[in-house]
This record gives sequence, C-alpha cells and structure tokens, in this order.
Amino acid sequence: MDDLGFRLRSAREAQGVSLREIAARTKISVGTLEALERNDYSRLPGGIFGRAFVRAYALEIGADPDETVTAFQARLEESEREAAERGAIRAEISQDDRDFLARQRLAIRALRAVLALVVLVVIVAVVWWARRP
Repeated sequence: MDDLGFRLRSAREAQGVSLREIAARTKISVGTLEALERNDYSRLPGGIFGRAFVRAYALEIGADPDETVTAFQARLEESEREAAERGAIRAEISQDDRDFLARQRLAIRALRAVLALVVLVVIVAVVWWARRP
C-alpha cells in the first residue's frame, strides 16, 4: 500500500517547513501531524475530523487535497479493519482538534452570511436600478 505519511513528510521537508510551522498555521496539534506522518491512524480522529486535518495539511504543503484525502480515507479504512481484527480502540479527539473544527465551522458560517448579504445587496441594487425613471 502507498505510504501516505512518507509522501506528506517528504513534501513538507522538500519545502523546508517544520511540523511546528504547519501546526501553527493549521491549528492542528503537532502530535496529530506526527501521527499522520507515521501512518499511526489509531491516533487520528476518523470521519470529518480526520479528513479536515488531512485536507488542511495537504493545502499547507502544496499537495492535491482531494487526492490526499482519498488516499487517507482508503488507508484509514484499512487501518480500522486491522485494528478491529486486533480489538484495538480509537484514540479520543483532542481539545486542540475540536477547537480547530469549531473555528472552521465559524468561518464557514461567516462566509455564508457574507455571501447572503452580497446577494441581498445585488438584488436591492437591481430592483433600484430597474425602477429608476
């Protein structure tokens, strides 16, 4: 199987960027980023949390986020099957990771509000322009 962690670490190192720098920019804990680079999926959250972290990491190092998330998802599913066979338990999501996702949700809500306001302003402007004598 493809070694996603090695590819991510290699891309990051080729850019001369440290894990601490990526952690500071993405607000993802260094421990979570280290686990990703080690392919230690038992230390990573699943579902949307894991995908959001991988996407943010890929964007920071210039990797294709969709391709990286797809590779992560495939490797995560394989890792979960292996863990289930061994009876392993998934690690809990850290507070730093929860904070990161809360900030992402807030940013998305703010973006939606701004877009709604822009649409409203455009509609008002069009109506005003159409009613001008």
